Amino acid sequence: MLFSQGKISDLITPMALVIDLLIINLTAYFLPINLEEAIIFHSYISLAWMFIAFKTEFYVVYRYSKVTHILKRIVRQFFFYFLILYAFIGFFKQPNMSRLALAQYAVLVFITVSIVKFLNYYLLMSYRERVKSSLRTVVVIGQNRKADQLIAVFKERTEFGYEFKKQFCPSNNEFNIQSCFDYILANQIDEIYCSISELKNKEIIAFINFSDNNLKTLKFLPDNKNIYSKKLKLEYYDYLPILSLRDIPLHNPINAFIKRAFDIGFSLLVILGLLIWLTPLLGLIIWLDSKGPIFFVQKRSGLDNREFYCYKFRSMAMNQNADQFQAKKNDMRVTTIGNFIRKTSIDELPQFYNVLFGDMSVVGPRPHMIKHTNEFAQKIDKYMVRHFVKPGITGLAQVRGYRGEIERESDIQNRTKFDVFYIENWSFLLDIKIIIQTVLNVFKGDDKAY
Repeated sequence: MLFSQGKISDLITPMALVIDLLIINLTAYFLPINLEEAIIFHSYISLAWMFIAFKTEFYVVYRYSKVTHILKRIVRQFFFYFLILYAFIGFFKQPNMSRLALAQYAVLVFITVSIVKFLNYYLLMSYRERVKSSLRTVVVIGQNRKADQLIAVFKERTEFGYEFKKQFCPSNNEFNIQSCFDYILANQIDEIYCSISELKNKEIIAFINFSDNNLKTLKFLPDNKNIYSKKLKLEYYDYLPILSLRDIPLHNPINAFIKRAFDIGFSLLVILGLLIWLTPLLGLIIWLDSKGPIFFVQKRSGLDNREFYCYKFRSMAMNQNADQFQAKKNDMRVTTIGNFIRKTSIDELPQFYNVLFGDMSVVGPRPHMIKHTNEFAQKIDKYMVRHFVKPGITGLAQVRGYRGEIERESDIQNRTKFDVFYIENWSFLLDIKIIIQTVLNVFKGDDKAY
């Protein structure tokens, strides 16, 4: 599948973008604007719309967003769009273009897109409320006025898509933080809301570490504690302020759509331009060098720690230890052709099928064997944060020299550090930079490529 299974939210943004592009282009086509360069005009307004939408976060609408939030997004989007629209006349010297028809076009597009935007918002809210789809299970830590208000929001505003499960009271003598963690894991809770006025600093740190290491979303009911010293994102549920500890750029629908669109386009380019002829040729060489299958298929840890089958060209002789031990320098299991394709990273190319299927991305934290994920999750702090995004064929840690065999604990610590930095500071340009550096490293060679 091109998008994550079972998540309607993955399709909302691309569908909304396609509908809006159809509206702005079809309206221009049928109105008498007197276009002399129709192809240029339609390309211009389409690119302009997408660029402005990306900068204004036009498609960033959360389940708890208010109508005023959407209205502000619409006004901001069209203000810049109208400026760029009229700039077309001067940029491309179109004296015969009808200014009146262009004004009619602008008003008509504004009304139509606004209606579609609000209709989509209300239909989605109604869908969540009636079908109970894509529910996020939550617990609240704290028992005070603000905590009770938040619970009331979860229960009364069912269109937000939250399912309240349990309230814990830290001021109660029977409160045990480990029991709280056990409940969250046993009931597969998605989000934790803490009223930090009732928590000690060491308990706040415990919740932060627990959520990072178990892929749980942690949010706070604000007060005047040290949590404000961190980089936080302020959100509103109804009229109640909520603080998010970690803002992940790829959880933004526009960013996720841009990355997914690039992944699909890039993977198709590699598959159709390279793998389609390289696979049978390389497959024959692999088979002649060592009897066995062409591909090596292994379970790896992916997005949200879900397991998936990762594909590689087989570079080792058939053995029983493939799922237990990483390849080491001068590893006797590596075949003659396997040594070459590992040094040049050709063995990783079939993972572009993983990218196309949606299990991986071109750039992201490298996926590890299930055994190693379980091992490192226990030893390395923040290790599980890597699983907040899709794993990648290459990543920031790899181009910084932390690829291949993990010889000492500092290797995985530094790899995790770079992976977390990438997740919290993602940008499309950073992905391009990592891809270019990866290609350069292939030609220069890498001491860890074995």
